[in-house]
Amino acid sequence: MVLFLISFAIALLASAIGFKKYVWFISIGYGFSVAAIGVALLIGGRASLSPGTICACLLFVVYGLRLGGYLAYRELRSGSYNAKMKGEIKSGKDMSMVAKCAIWASAALLYAAQTSPVAFRLSNGAGTDVMLVIGMLVSVFGLVVESVADIQKNMAKKRDPKRFVDTGLYRIVRCPNYFGEMLFWTGVFLGGIPIYHGVLQWIVALLGYLGIIYVMFGGARRLEMRQNRTYGHDRTYQRYVRTTPIMIPFVPLYSVEKYRWLVA
Repeated sequence: MVLFLISFAIALLASAIGFKKYVWFISIGYGFSVAAIGVALLIGGRASLSPGTICACLLFVVYGLRLGGYLAYRELRSGSYNAKMKGEIKSGKDMSMVAKCAIWASAALLYAAQTSPVAFRLSNGAGTDVMLVIGMLVSVFGLVVESVADIQKNMAKKRDPKRFVDTGLYRIVRCPNYFGEMLFWTGVFLGGIPIYHGVLQWIVALLGYLGIIYVMFGGARRLEMRQNRTYGHDRTYQRYVRTTPIMIPFVPLYSVEKYRWLVA
């Protein structure tokens, strides 16, 4: 569990950026925490590294830098995004320090749990096996889906900032970026299945995986509610919502707005 605790400490350091703007705990701090954990695992677990685990750690670095960099650019350089989200996201200025610390600690713990399958593989002295390779392939596919979805959305918004996006991957699922995110962490969890030792490692890895899935569905619910307020009067949008799954392609789940327990 030493590498897991190191991952938690690294995530605390990387996500501390959220004390400047609390939403950064779970956005920019999220991406950079995953990247930093990847580096920490390469260093801290160097005695147990194999070609597969090196690639798995590097995948965290690539994933985290892409996501953290994208979110940082959007936050710091996109005036239109900030203007749009000003009324949607609370500033956190009135939030107590106790509440901020609670968000900080719980977010860092989630990031450590999400990456724990690789940390446990290194701690347990497991090398490269078929399941790790399969898991990394799923993760790479998820990373590609998420990246392409972000690019397509940016291009569509440049063409028509006032219209909802229903082109490219958005033709088959309304939240392809969230779907790609779920695929990425599904691959990470799958890659660790053969090597978990004891109930505690299983619980930590499973909670990390289920936690990010919950967060993604919660994010989809917030997005759906925001889009309904903005585009709900548009008949084209109404048809799009009725016929395009919200999270997983070809799975007929078209709305999560009614699920109030999705509060992430």
